Amino acid sequence: MNPPIPFLAAPGYPATQQWIAALQEAMPGERIVMFSQLNDADKAACTLAIVANPSPADLKQLPELCWVHSVWAGVERLVADLKQTQAELKIVRLIDPQLAETMAEAVLAWTLYLHRDMPSYIRQQRQKRWQPLPAVRAQERTVGLLGMGVLGEAAAQRLHAANFKVRGWSRERKALANVECFAGAAELQSMLAATDILICLLPLTEHTTGLLNAQTLGWLPAGASLINFARGPIIDDAALSSALDSGHIGHAVLDVFAVEPLPQDQWQWTHPQVSVLPHCSAPTHHQTASAIVASNIQAFRSSGLIPASVDTQAGY
Repeated sequence: MNPPIPFLAAPGYPATQQWIAALQEAMPGERIVMFSQLNDADKAACTLAIVANPSPADLKQLPELCWVHSVWAGVERLVADLKQTQAELKIVRLIDPQLAETMAEAVLAWTLYLHRDMPSYIRQQRQKRWQPLPAVRAQERTVGLLGMGVLGEAAAQRLHAANFKVRGWSRERKALANVECFAGAAELQSMLAATDILICLLPLTEHTTGLLNAQTLGWLPAGASLINFARGPIIDDAALSSALDSGHIGHAVLDVFAVEPLPQDQWQWTHPQVSVLPHCSAPTHHQTASAIVASNIQAFRSSGLIPASVDTQAGY
């Protein structure tokens, strides 16, 4: 019999039991347990674990651990934690087609919100002002995507289907149908210069932290809008606040922040040109994600080969 597979999460994480139930249903031949339920023999036998931003101290109690499977697509915190303690441990992140579709849906929804100038209509309603605004056709609007991985590709195709002109930027060059592709630091300014609505889907790495700062936000056309569905620290908050105050950025839809939940005293809550979302753009679906984790673990049990793991130097 295989040793149990522990599920490790951050202290106080509220969805542990939901994950264990979904994972157990997807893997009836395995025993999925909370880390606290492991005895010393179990800990000594574990070679893999399923994780949701676990405590590194807990992982260090599993001496035979070879790899961990994250239930999140974003693993920057886990990578940073393990660099300090267990750099040799392999990390497999979640790649879920359902997550890509959910994100693409959110990208399209909030792009249309900005494209049809809903923020202005909301302000006019508060003023009891009846005033139709000039309409712009989707094919006259350029949407730029920062990050052209699985999520970015799905979002780009959904935007193209809605008739937007689509540009995409990534670290390494991509060739995607219906997308004008840019790559590397040398082409970022060109990409931003003609972008009306900018959507950030980048992973958080040492290279993307603070990427959207006073200089790069200044490369956007005056009045451009911004959507951040990636990670909060990719944006320099002070630079964004200044760009919004000056009108250079017309509106920002922010789903992620450097500190979450967003503290009550933060400026984003009350800024008239900001829409605050509670990190809800692409929630992970327990059942579809568990099926993917189960498939990867079954393949590992059959072959002994660890699934494709994260490049810890790149951060994703």
